[in-house]
Amino acid sequence: MSDKRVYLYDSTLRDGQQTQGVDFSAADKTAIAKALDELSIDYIEGGWPGANPTDDAFFANPPKLKNSKLTAFGMTRRAGRSASNDPGLATLAQGAPIVCMVGKSWDFQVTEALGIELLENLAMIGESIGHLKSQVSEVMFDAEHFFDGYKANRDYALAAIKAAYDAGARWVVLCDTNGGTLPDEIFDIVTDVCSHIPGSHVGIHCHNDTENAVANSLAAVRAGARQVQGTLNGLGERCGNANLISIIPTLMIKMGYDVGVSHEQLTQLRRISHILDERLNREPARQAAYVGDSAFAHKGGLHVSAVEKNPACYEHIAPELVGNQRHILVSDQAGRSNILARFREIGVDVDPKSDAIGKLVNAVKQREFDGYAYDGAEASFELLARRALGELDRYFRVTSFRVIDERRWVDEQEEQVITLSEATVKVVVGEDQFMSVAEGNGPVNALDAALRKVLLTVPEYVEAVQQIELIDYKVRIITRGDGTRAVTRVMIESRDAEG
Repeated sequence: MSDKRVYLYDSTLRDGQQTQGVDFSAADKTAIAKALDELSIDYIEGGWPGANPTDDAFFANPPKLKNSKLTAFGMTRRAGRSASNDPGLATLAQGAPIVCMVGKSWDFQVTEALGIELLENLAMIGESIGHLKSQVSEVMFDAEHFFDGYKANRDYALAAIKAAYDAGARWVVLCDTNGGTLPDEIFDIVTDVCSHIPGSHVGIHCHNDTENAVANSLAAVRAGARQVQGTLNGLGERCGNANLISIIPTLMIKMGYDVGVSHEQLTQLRRISHILDERLNREPARQAAYVGDSAFAHKGGLHVSAVEKNPACYEHIAPELVGNQRHILVSDQAGRSNILARFREIGVDVDPKSDAIGKLVNAVKQREFDGYAYDGAEASFELLARRALGELDRYFRVTSFRVIDERRWVDEQEEQVITLSEATVKVVVGEDQFMSVAEGNGPVNALDAALRKVLLTVPEYVEAVQQIELIDYKVRIITRGDGTRAVTRVMIESRDAEG
């Protein structure tokens, strides 16, 4: 293995879900995993099989990944049980071809949290790793609270990770679980660890409680660690985890490491960061490093003047490297290259010099100014693009629709309420005009039912229409201070029989 190769491990689907206010559905997890696969992240941790219905549903129908390896997360065997008789390990082995297990490496946690003998904990680690190694292709060990444990009892912390490594763990991952360790400490401790366990088998997992998770991860790589764990946009419990969106370009561009991500894939970094934000129904952080709207924005007259002459005056990298673009507040520059990259993704061949590209760039910019967002709405962008190129087939046309919502109280105490929506749609299919009325549970359901009534009368449309189902619907207010007059953005996600 090249000493410059650093492996990436994403735990967004588990650690990220521990973020306050975040609750992924199985569909969310699948979509995020596919986005991570586009970046060729080495390991994608799907969750904890057996821990909750969402993770069970995800692992029961895992996404088909082209570039990444799906990983299941769990814990070492329980105290007093054999590894072969532990139901948690049995479930874990069936979850994914690669398993990551967490265990204690701080003597204080062993005696206080687990209430067991120190030697029993070492046996739990070694036996669990050895047992699963014969059932899956790869096992790794997350040494929880490693840095606190090392500072309290160096010999025991090293014994814990040595037990995992000697039992066959591919990776021994050092976790700064409380997030309180500083970069100089990380560097010194990881350097010591790599004198006992080869750095090619050592990973780092940092939390951001002192705003040092990214710096700590980079320090660990400098010291010899060759796996970095983190999450998209730094999601995670309390203050979050190390942000892979910042770590990836820093390792590649600044430090010269190979992380398995091509430079072409790196240009999709901003889009993938925003896909996660759209899934969470939140606005992307404007000042996020590398990918934020303000990351390459210039407002001050002195700055703008210099950037117009040479962008390197006030930019540490070219924004196009990470899929971003320069934003000069007095003259916004077009993102033509981004549009062309998106065309390649959806399989559209177009002449880069075509006038349609310029018109589409302007249309996207105007729509985004109006509140639309295409980073997490690939289907909407494809429709917009094909319409601009004159390649959009018109199967039907909705000429008008109307929805009437009724709420009726059926008792004097106003405790029993009936809510009813009635939708009327007028649709043109070919040369024929149709009008349909339907009731539903809310306006969206009523409109869906009314439109289906029409389309299901067209024989060649029946199979396609029956396959389509709504799986998510989010509404976000995007203007402030307007109360009920605020402009909203609606994200609608549907899927067909192929998912």
